[in-house]
Amino acid sequence: YSNFIDDLRVYVRGGTGGMGYPHLGGEGGRGGDVWFVARERTTLKSIREKYPHKRFVAGTGANSSVKALKGEKGKDCEIHVPLGISVLDDDGKQIGELNAAGERFLAARGGLGGSLATNFLPCKGQRRTVHLDLKLIADIGLVGFPNAGKSSLLSKISHAKPEIANYAFTTIQPELGKIMYPDYKQISVADLPGLIEGAHANRGMGHKFLKHVERTKQLLLVVDISGFQLSIKTQFRTAFETILLLTKELELYKEELLTKPALLAINKMDLPCAKDNLDELMTQLENPQDFLHLLEEEMIPANTLEFREVIPISTYTGEGIEELKTCLRKSIDEQAEEVNEDYRKKKLLLLQTSK
Repeated sequence: YSNFIDDLRVYVRGGTGGMGYPHLGGEGGRGGDVWFVARERTTLKSIREKYPHKRFVAGTGANSSVKALKGEKGKDCEIHVPLGISVLDDDGKQIGELNAAGERFLAARGGLGGSLATNFLPCKGQRRTVHLDLKLIADIGLVGFPNAGKSSLLSKISHAKPEIANYAFTTIQPELGKIMYPDYKQISVADLPGLIEGAHANRGMGHKFLKHVERTKQLLLVVDISGFQLSIKTQFRTAFETILLLTKELELYKEELLTKPALLAINKMDLPCAKDNLDELMTQLENPQDFLHLLEEEMIPANTLEFREVIPISTYTGEGIEELKTCLRKSIDEQAEEVNEDYRKKKLLLLQTSK
């Protein structure tokens, strides 16, 4: 997974409270808190490099004294984390989530200062080990088997410069790019490491890839029109079989992924026989149930993806690239309108019920 880090285990401890002052009933200051704060242009790698010990401790509360009977609160500790972070406890249970810039999560609360209730002795702060689990946030997630041309596509539609080569698994870490439109609208696209059969069971890059699909708004499946074969030891798959297998991997990992809006880019249309293969594929996509016998029963998904658009492209010649960008923009705008419409309906329903 190269230098990209999407999981970090850290120790957090709230500050200890300050001592109370028994003679005058003074209260010690509360210990500082440890906060995770979402910030753009931050990475887990930068956190690990800046804090190699991965320990974060907040300040101790001030002791009560004759001059200040109420001790000051200890200094809070703020850790800037990237957007798309899930905070998990040591048992793997999610205890928090940070998806927008400025969102905060209280990771460890400071201890109470000494007071009459505690016999003027301070309390220690909360302490625990937590996992910061990153899932990339993007409008579009590119999904496809290795060598389907996802990296080439990203370089064509955005300013990203991913590594490109004519062998499988060129992409060993997620790449983010932005499509820029003439009216300054931007759509973020994530090129994610290639899936292989069995990825849902953590084969290959397995879960390291699939978890990043969760936070994308829409899926763009990229399929080689000539089919796919990982190696001479594995079975050759046609474009139609590839689509079914990709769908199956998504379904086995998390069924909800199939509810996301999806588009299909059929790549390498510059190859010989591409037009004939495309005609055959379109026939199969129109009536997928008639062709499920081509795959082994355990590889057939329970539900097939409904594609909003099917766009033939060639990242080599540039064919269909502009049309694809237009379709992505249209699909994202339609989804935003659907979300707004749902929100308006809910607000209206709330107003009606409150009356």
